Amino acid sequence: MNLKNIFAHYIRIAEQGDVDAQYNLGTCYYNGDGIEQNLEEAVKWFTKAAMQGHVQAKFQLGNCYYNGDGIEQNLEEAINWYEQGTITAQNELGISYYNGEGVEQDLDKAVKCFKKVAELGNANAQYNLGVCYYSGEGVKQNLNKAVKWFKKAADQGHLNAQSELGACYYNGEGVEQNFEKAVEWFKKVAEQGDVDTQCILGIWYYKGEGIEQNLTEAFNWWEKAAIQGNVNAQNHLGVCYYKGEGVEQNLEEATKWFKKAADQGDVNAQKNLGACYYSGKGVQINLEEAVKLNKKAAEQGDSYAQNNLGICYYNGEGVNKDLEEAVRWWKKAAEQGDSYAQNYLGNCYYKGEGVEKDLDKAFEWWKKSALQGNIMAQKNLGTFYHK
Repeated sequence: MNLKNIFAHYIRIAEQGDVDAQYNLGTCYYNGDGIEQNLEEAVKWFTKAAMQGHVQAKFQLGNCYYNGDGIEQNLEEAINWYEQGTITAQNELGISYYNGEGVEQDLDKAVKCFKKVAELGNANAQYNLGVCYYSGEGVKQNLNKAVKWFKKAADQGHLNAQSELGACYYNGEGVEQNFEKAVEWFKKVAEQGDVDTQCILGIWYYKGEGIEQNLTEAFNWWEKAAIQGNVNAQNHLGVCYYKGEGVEQNLEEATKWFKKAADQGDVNAQKNLGACYYSGKGVQINLEEAVKLNKKAAEQGDSYAQNNLGICYYNGEGVNKDLEEAVRWWKKAAEQGDSYAQNYLGNCYYKGEGVEKDLDKAFEWWKKSALQGNIMAQKNLGTFYHK
């Protein structure tokens, strides 16, 4: 029997008052199964079934009122139907109390709803109850209980619960710290396509945090996330290609991934791509583009880009020479602790370039840089002392 025939069957007996057929007919109209989607008709049939006590219809009708599907949004009416509906509806009711949507916010009532349904095995409610215990909302904070409920939901495949459980194991919250279990749970989430978790796994494998360092694994996880558009992963992938870590070095591929992330505003990718345009690695030298990208990153507070921008202004590379602008950007970077900028700033104060000559300030910035191990600053200090 095809969908059109099924629909015709439902409508015939639904009009005779059969409650299950009324609910099924509403579902057909809602999903567009066997008939063109019509949310107003879906609401009509869900209402008929709900009025006869069909619990699933009550839940679906609550959803329609909650989302404004086929009827004007009415959160109070949604709450009304949720209260009468299924176990799932009780979880939705808890969410409404938690967020204060359609009802006055009441975290105690939210917890009661979540707990009632969680104890019956509902994974969403178990996760929500875990969140409440973790944050101490509507209940006294108890990290052990948070882990308990996250675990119950995670064992049922709940994505967010698996992620939270992994984080608890990683940080040792509510459970003894266990990096292997953290990785185990994060892998479950990552394998379901969660890009943020894929990116985090890449970082752990790259740095060897809690697990044996594996650059190939780091690359593989970053590649999965990068392909899905995660900007952090795209930049990390670019670094792998640039350095030949976990993959054969390929500067063209590096700049490709830096550009994808830079175009989305990622500050690290902007400075990395700017450095490529400045040095001509993986792309033709383009000093104007290098300045443009370094400026974008510098304006977001990146000290590395601020230092590079200072160099461009000082040398007149890709921009008109402007010693005062060079000093301005070097000062921003120097105040964030960049040793190269501190040394350059010391040079400017020593020579009076772009700023009034001040030997005390020159000494001060050289000393800051030298203490960080900057060889040029150490030489400048040595020369200063001899004079």
